[in-house]
This record gives sequence, structure tokens and C-alpha cells, in this order.
Amino acid sequence: MSVDAVESDTNAEFRTEHDLIGDRDVPLHAYWGVHTLRALENFPITGIEIGVSPYLVGALAAVKEAAATANHDLGLLDDERFAAIRVACEEIRAGAFHDEFVVDVIQGGAGTSSNMNANEVIANRALELMGHSKGDYHVLHPNEHVNLSQSTNDVYPTAVKIAIIMATHALLEAMEILETSFAAKADEFHDVLKMGRTQLQDAVPMTLGQEFRTYSLMIGEDRARLSEAVLLLHEINLGATAIGTQLNAPAGYVPVACSHLTRLTGLPLVSAVDLIEATQDCGAFVQLSGTLKRVAVKLSKICNDLRLLSSGPRAGLNEINLPAVQAGSSIMPGKVNPVIPEVVNQVAFQIIGHDMTVTMAAEAGQLQLNAFEPVICYSLSAGLSRMREAVLVLATRCVDGITANVELLRSEVENSIGLVTALNPYIGYAAANDVAKEALATGRGVAELVLEKGLLPPEQLAAILRPETLANLAPRPS
Repeated sequence: MSVDAVESDTNAEFRTEHDLIGDRDVPLHAYWGVHTLRALENFPITGIEIGVSPYLVGALAAVKEAAATANHDLGLLDDERFAAIRVACEEIRAGAFHDEFVVDVIQGGAGTSSNMNANEVIANRALELMGHSKGDYHVLHPNEHVNLSQSTNDVYPTAVKIAIIMATHALLEAMEILETSFAAKADEFHDVLKMGRTQLQDAVPMTLGQEFRTYSLMIGEDRARLSEAVLLLHEINLGATAIGTQLNAPAGYVPVACSHLTRLTGLPLVSAVDLIEATQDCGAFVQLSGTLKRVAVKLSKICNDLRLLSSGPRAGLNEINLPAVQAGSSIMPGKVNPVIPEVVNQVAFQIIGHDMTVTMAAEAGQLQLNAFEPVICYSLSAGLSRMREAVLVLATRCVDGITANVELLRSEVENSIGLVTALNPYIGYAAANDVAKEALATGRGVAELVLEKGLLPPEQLAAILRPETLANLAPRPS
């Protein structure tokens, strides 16, 4: 939502709210208040509101509910206010009022605008539940009650970590689907002979199943690394307040608040041993971002392979066929492009760039706080979300429908100069070298020349050319 949109609504009714800077009119229907309005004016950067991230909004509400519960347990928050705050948070966690989280994803202030947007929405919804009007802050106040025992500097990093954990779990589930898709193709193509290549030149025979098994294993390995990296985000600094000294948080608040947050999120969260260190350290984000970049790099490499292997169909490799999902050209009839691998490549490129953003934002923190966590949050959230969608599209719109040009692949093996490497132990290096030279000069097949020269009997050559021998192929999985 832009400030222009607020001001241009001639039919809107307003309430007056007050902050450090002065009085401002806020739309009467809005659950957000004056602090959010200031942020709308100050940060018209991307046009992307934090409300588009359900993980972040849900995490902010969970933190606020955990804090309110801890404050109630410790006698700082009365029953009526606590009950109203709790219900408001539960509603937000269930998906309500996300369109009221309107501040830009990139903002100055180390996330203060996001925290105050949450405080104001929760406060005004709680006031409604108590039978009061929005803005009646003398009854229940965004800072005095919703933000009790908290600071942006412990609320926002904790919420960001929870949001990123949830987004990572969603990506991991998608990666498992892609891993399974490649594994299924590996089984389907188990004994389909083809030429392996190094430096884009013929190397030695292998099977298409071995090639696709490699892709499955690569995805599985990266799933394991991403699962390890996300564990670091489970250490939180809730209760640290401004810089980690726990100023204005009551005795016993830290473990109680963490316990309630663990219950609400279902995550094994732990309080940092040193809250001062945890409040300024962004190392866990850097670790996760680097691992996500690794996933992007390897997935992009796989997509490069798919595009190359399917190139043609007449003047390229044409070893595999990708599903035709849309017409490929506005001018060239019959053309079909590898659009799904291409879109995954582009997502990967963006994630690689986001990793540099996260790196520089983490490095730019100064003294007891990093002010740049909003761009870290946006970069990681966007990367995880887009990679998840890209991975699912790759699995369902591309990999699942790939077919192999089996006869072409086998003829390439039988005619490839690379076949002489496999025959070398049987006919000797000198004879293999002569066959290779003649095959290159005449364009004839290696197997054909070997038989013609009587270097091997037909039955032995046939046995050597079996996938089990040529590609050292393991038995088909049962």
C-alpha cells in the first residue's frame, strides 16, 4: 500500500494517532497505526509488502503471542489484555489480517517498522475483541502491552529465523520430490547405453540411467547440506531486548518466552548462551545463504545439461526429449524450447546474486546490532520461495516427462571413437589406435572395423558391448 493510495481515498474516515514526531491521521478502517504510516512514507522502495510472506507474518504473531504468554505467566500482563492479544495473534497465525502488514520488505531501522506494524495490528485487533475502537491505546497500547518486555532487536531477528526455517523446510520437501523424479528416470533409463563426455568430447560409454542417477544423488546431497545449515537458525535471542543485556525484561522471562515460542511453532528453538553476541551475529544467515547458493549452482548445472542433451532435434545432441510445454517461437514454426530448465537457470542466477547481498549485509553490521537484517530476510525468503517453485516446476513439468532416443544413443556408442578405450584391454593399444585413426578418417564405426579386421570374434565383441561391461553397470534396482 502506498501513501498516495491512502491520501487519495476521498471517502475514507480517519482517526488521529500520536507518536514522537507528532499527530497524523490514519484511516479509520486500518489496523495499522501511525508508526506504520511513517514507514509507508519513508520506505517506498520495492512495492513488496511484508504481508506477502505468510511465514514472516506468522512468525511475528507467534513471537508476540509467546511474549504475551510469558508476561502473563510472570504477572506483568492482566488476564483481559492477555486474552485479547492471544486471540489476535492466533487469528494472524491462522492467516487473517496479513493484508494489514503493509510496510516495505526493505526498510531502514533494523526491522523496527515491521515490528511496529505487527504491534499496531495486534493491538487494534485486540481492542476490537475487547469491545473498543481502533486507536483506543489508553486501554491497550502497541508498545506498552503488545511489545512488553521486548525490543525490535530481539523480536525481529527471532521472527526472521522462524520464517526462514519454515521456508527452508518447504524447499527441502520440494527438493525431495525432484530427487525422486530423477531417481525414477534413472531406473527407467537403467541400461540405455550412451557416450559419456568430458570437455564436450566423446569419453567412454555409460548409461543414461547412470547420468540421471547422478542428478538424483546431487539433489539428495544438497538436501542434506541444507538440512544441516538450517539447524543453526534454531538459536534465538528472544529476551535480549535492545542489545542483549535483557534491559526491561523481567527475571525468568527468557526461558519462559522461548518455551512458549517452541510450543507455538513446533520448532526445537533454544536461547542463545550469550544474548549480546546473538543480537549482533548474522553468521547463521550467511551459512544458510551460502548453502542455498550451492543448491542453485548445482541445480543450474543440471539444467545446463538437460538443455544440452536435448538440443536439436536435428542439429544438436538430441539424446533426450524434454516435454513440449509451449510453442517456442513467434516466427519459427515447430520450434520448441527448453523453457523449464531456462526458468530454473534464471532463478539460480538470482539466488547467487542474493547470496552476495546477504554477505555484504551481514558484514555491514556495526557494534551491538546489524541494521540490515530486512534485506537479509528479503533475500533469503525470496530465494527459498522461488527455488521451491522452480524445483517443483522442474520435477513436474520437465523431468517426469523426459524420454530417451534409445537407438540414437546406442548408435553413437557403436560409432564413437571413444569406444576404442573400452576395447583397448582386449585388442591392445596399438591396434586400438589404428582402429581409431581409420574410423576418424573414414567415418566408419569402431565395432564394424574391429570385426572386419578380425580383432575380436562377434560373440566376444557383443559381450563387451553389453551395458554391464561397457559402463560397469550395477544390476537394475529391484
